[in-house]
Amino acid sequence: MKSIGIAGAGFSGAIIANELAQAGYKVAVFEPRSHIAGNCFSARDALSGVMVHKYGPHIFHTDKEHVWRYVNQLSVFKPYVNRVKANAGGKIYSLPINLHTINQFFGKAMSPTEAAEFIRQQADNSIAEPETFEQQAMKFVGEALYRAFFAGYTQKQWGLSPTELPASILKRLPLRFNYDDNYFNHQFQGMPEHGYTPLVEKLLDHPNITVHLETKLSRAKCADFDHVFWSGPLDAYFDLSLGHLPYRTLEFKEIRASGDYQGTAVINYCDPEIPYTRISEHKHFAPWEQHADTVCFAEYSRQATQDDEPYYPVRLVNDKQLLSDYVALAQQEQAITFVGRLGTYRYLDMDVTIDEALQTAKTFLQTQAAKQAMPVFVISPL
Repeated sequence: MKSIGIAGAGFSGAIIANELAQAGYKVAVFEPRSHIAGNCFSARDALSGVMVHKYGPHIFHTDKEHVWRYVNQLSVFKPYVNRVKANAGGKIYSLPINLHTINQFFGKAMSPTEAAEFIRQQADNSIAEPETFEQQAMKFVGEALYRAFFAGYTQKQWGLSPTELPASILKRLPLRFNYDDNYFNHQFQGMPEHGYTPLVEKLLDHPNITVHLETKLSRAKCADFDHVFWSGPLDAYFDLSLGHLPYRTLEFKEIRASGDYQGTAVINYCDPEIPYTRISEHKHFAPWEQHADTVCFAEYSRQATQDDEPYYPVRLVNDKQLLSDYVALAQQEQAITFVGRLGTYRYLDMDVTIDEALQTAKTFLQTQAAKQAMPVFVISPL
C-alpha cells in the first residue's frame, strides 16, 4: 500500500487526505500548529460562548453547486448573508458600493438608470485595460468613491500603493445600481452551524489517516513517502533559498463588551489615519445564536516575517520573477505536488480551495491508475 505525506491540515490537506484514504492509501498529515483546520479554525470563546473565527472571518460563498453539496455533507450550513458596512469620513455606508451608497455619498436620490449614468460620468473611461488596482478603481467608480472607500483601506491592507497592486484584487468586488447590499454575488452562501473545525475533523476521521499536530513535514522527511502534497508556503519547502516570497500577515486586537458592540458583523475603516482595517464582531456571524456578551477583533495588516503566519500573497504587478524562479525550482522535484493558497502562492476563496483539492485528488488517482507522473502543480501559480 502506497503511503502519502501531507503538509498542512487545512481544507486542502484534509480533503486530499480524505479522498486518498477512501481510495485505500495510508496518509500521514503533518500540521505545525496545535490544531487542525488551518486559517479556518474556529472555537468557542470561553468567556462569551461566541463561536470565534480565530484567524479572521470566513464566510462561505460559491456558485459551484458540487462544492456546496460537498460541504453540506460535512456540516449543516445555516443561511448567512454578509452585509458589510464602511466607516468613511466619519459616516457609515453599506458595501459593496450599491445604489444606497451612491445616493448617500453624493446626497442624491437617483434611480438605477440615473446612478449608472452618473457613475459612468465619474469613471475614468480613458483607461482601456486596467493593470493596477488604482486604474481599475478609477475606471470602475471614479476618483471620489475610490478615495473614500478603496485608497486608504487598500494601502493599510497591503502596505503598498494601489498603483503597485494588480487590478484583479478589485475585480472581485461588485458594483450595483440597486439596493442589494449582499457583499457576494454567489448563489450559495452560508455558515456551518458549529463552525469550520468540525468539518475538517470529519474529513480527517478515517482509519487510514494519522494526524501529527505541532509537527512540520521537512523536505528531508518527504523522502519517506511515495508522494507528498505540500500546502505550506512554496518558498518554505526550499528553505527560502531564493528569498522570501512576500506575504501580508494579520494581528488581532481583542475588544470585549456587554450586549452588542457595533450592530453588525464587519465594519471596514476606510480612512488611512485609522490604523486598523476593520472590526469584526463574531456573534453576528451566527445570528441563530444568542449571547449576552460579545467579543470583537480589530484587524491590523502588516508585512509578514518568516516567523509570522502568512495570510495573503502579495502579487505585485511588476514583480513575478521570484515566484517564477521558485516554480522553476519546484518543477525539478519528484513525487510532490504543491497545493492550496500557500503552496501555489495565490489568493483563494474557500470554495476554490475545496474545488482544487478535490480536483488534485482526482488527478492523482487517475495518474496512478494510468501509471503516469503526477504534476508538481495541478493549477499553475503563474
